[in-house]
Amino acid sequence: MSNRNIFEIMKAGEEVRQDHPQYAAFMEVVARTLKLTSVLNASEDVIQVRERLSEIIGSHIDESAAIFAPFHTNFGQHIKIGKNVFINHACSFLDMGGITIEDDVLIGPKVNLVTENHPVNPANRKTLLCNPIVIKKNAWIGAAATILPGVTIGENAIVAAGSVVTKDVPNNTIVAGVPAKHVKNID
Repeated sequence: MSNRNIFEIMKAGEEVRQDHPQYAAFMEVVARTLKLTSVLNASEDVIQVRERLSEIIGSHIDESAAIFAPFHTNFGQHIKIGKNVFINHACSFLDMGGITIEDDVLIGPKVNLVTENHPVNPANRKTLLCNPIVIKKNAWIGAAATILPGVTIGENAIVAAGSVVTKDVPNNTIVAGVPAKHVKNID
């Protein structure tokens, strides 16, 4: 048995089963995050939202970033947000696998960033599989887009509103659709 804790296993993209001996510690983080998220969503201004999200993720979010409530996360501690980031209303970040948002990123309303998945086999379906999402500098994620586990959105890329992104998006490209496909390059 490995000496790594459940959080390291999660970030490594390995299976996390509900019978893992540290599963209770994982659920404690989830409970704390859900409680703090409700406080965040009662905030009266962008400064309070940023401060409360900083508390959830466990690191300072730069004053140049703006996050609008409501905002939802189930774990919170694997989110990294760069400078000059804008996150619009009603976004949901399921971050157990890790979410990195680099500088100057725009995220539209109702965007879902989902780093968690489950095996296809019904006998193992409650097992958690996590893979990180990375959104590179100056990318723009349109309203109600969904980014799935393991996807990197390239620098300057655009994901059209309503798209479901299942694979990496190269730098300087626009993708759209379900599943998202290349539309054109950005000059």
